[in-house]
Amino acid sequence: MSNATAEVITAILDAFADAWNRHDIDALMSFMAEDCVFEASAGPDVCGTRYAGREAVRAGFAEVWATFPDAHWGNARHFVQGDRGVSEWTFTGTRADGTRVEVNGCDLFTFEDGRIALKNSYRKNRPPLGGAKR
Repeated sequence: MSNATAEVITAILDAFADAWNRHDIDALMSFMAEDCVFEASAGPDVCGTRYAGREAVRAGFAEVWATFPDAHWGNARHFVQGDRGVSEWTFTGTRADGTRVEVNGCDLFTFEDGRIALKNSYRKNRPPLGGAKR
């Protein structure tokens, strides 16, 4: 992959991160390949929860905002090498019960024809920062 191509895909990852913070599902899906896969950082399987196909990925992305209505990914940093890429970030969000989460995490990407074929998410497992009073 040329440096110019890596720079273009890095710019795409910047725009992708911005779309997450705007909670803009249509913009997010515009970056995804036709046969895309999202592997969430949590879930019952060894890969977390796996969403395969555009409709499932769309639903998986929306579920993140349903769980954390104020979700935000800050301090985004990206790099690309060949058909792989990494985004590092700090996630903050508040669950419906008032518990707040602040953790570092990353996404591992696989690209296909300039689009995201796989978004594989990881984040630290840290106790909530506070919650509803009992």
